[in-house]
Amino acid sequence: MSEQSTIGLIGLAVMGENLALNIERNGFPIAVYNRSRDKTDKFVEGRAAGKNVTAAYSIADFVGALARPRRILIMVKAGSPVDAVIDELKPHLEPGDIIIDGGNSHFPDTERRTVELESQNLKFIGMGVSGGEEGALNGPSLMPGGQASAYQEIEAIARQIAAQVDDGPCVTYIGRGSAGHYVKMVHNGIEYGDMQLIAEAYDLLRRGLGLGAAELQAIFTDWNQTELSSFLIEITADIFGKKDEETGEPLVDKILDAAGQKGTGRWTVTSAFELGVPIPTMIAAVTARVISSYKDERVAAAPILTSTSDGQYHGEKSEFIAAVRDALYCSKICSYAQGMALLKRADKEYSYGLDLAEIARIWKGGCIIRAGFLDKIKSAYRTNPDLSNLLIDPDFTQSVLHKEKAWRLVVKSAAEMGVPIPAFSASLDYFDSYRQTNLPQNLTQAQRDYFGAHTYERVDKPGVFHTEWTK
Repeated sequence: MSEQSTIGLIGLAVMGENLALNIERNGFPIAVYNRSRDKTDKFVEGRAAGKNVTAAYSIADFVGALARPRRILIMVKAGSPVDAVIDELKPHLEPGDIIIDGGNSHFPDTERRTVELESQNLKFIGMGVSGGEEGALNGPSLMPGGQASAYQEIEAIARQIAAQVDDGPCVTYIGRGSAGHYVKMVHNGIEYGDMQLIAEAYDLLRRGLGLGAAELQAIFTDWNQTELSSFLIEITADIFGKKDEETGEPLVDKILDAAGQKGTGRWTVTSAFELGVPIPTMIAAVTARVISSYKDERVAAAPILTSTSDGQYHGEKSEFIAAVRDALYCSKICSYAQGMALLKRADKEYSYGLDLAEIARIWKGGCIIRAGFLDKIKSAYRTNPDLSNLLIDPDFTQSVLHKEKAWRLVVKSAAEMGVPIPAFSASLDYFDSYRQTNLPQNLTQAQRDYFGAHTYERVDKPGVFHTEWTK
């Protein structure tokens, strides 16, 4: 083993362990520390046995094991645990040392830590890491933000351990301050939307056509060979093929329909509201997870809130499957369009210096939302960096307009069947709202002026106006 390690990692949960092994495998000696000594021992004597991994059992020994400038990757739970680790580290660090937070920290926390540490001549990187456990081990998508000089100190490592795609490693310098964690947050918001859309497609085919898991597996496997090709479509097909070991029945049918969330989707929605950016597909996805948790109430309401619909689709089966595929693609475009629009607005608000084309490129591999059409998104922003919305890129415009009829058929049919599709509907509403030259908010402004004297503008002359409506 080398006398001093190139980088150190704190936090040996599965993600931390896998990243440590990834770093070591790519030629960088690494020191590791965990608050629990047993976990450290288990790792170095087990998965890391015989590898260039140095175990440390105190923060002082850990820092002492690192070459200068010290590069320290923290992989602990977001929130106060990150602050606690930083506070432990600071007395042992020197000017120019670099702390990297690789967890899902909320971007305002990252901004605060950046300012605090820079004032003490320490460098800080907030780095989004996407790809789950497998990505951490074999190549994640990395989204590092902070000082450009700090990124330069870790760039060689980051480029080696990231997922590799046809046009390079899935890592880039995202931008100043909290840019990395902001982009990771929006990535997760898009992920929420994408997952909900896929769940709704599944529900339409399962309930509307009565399809079983084997048929669904075949359909999603086929879809993964089309423009829908993506990691989430691929794993969905795998899920439908998994049998429950106890019953021999499809495992997906045994899983309780109450979805959890860790907060990044909610944070995305909150930020979008604060910045005034419409992201209805993501809002619908977060809401769907919340209402799914009301399982007992839904079970009690089901026999009371009956419907005149039999819940079945009565048209031609293969045509409806094709229509759902097309509607899913259009809705997915809207989910990504909303995410990219939010990044564009946040870049203006926070002066991050984002390159949307490059962000789309590093999402092509390693991350959860990796998809075939990210190449098209990259090209759209390479061609027009000032593109206001993906929907008006000629390639995406053509795709949506070509599939629009099928999209409307699916939303209409779902309403007739009584199958809830909040994200499909929100996506179509987004498309229809964005393409209107006139929306009914002229009436909203009149109402606001009527009851609150909030004033309004006119379409035929400049200025701000107020009317005494009751005269």
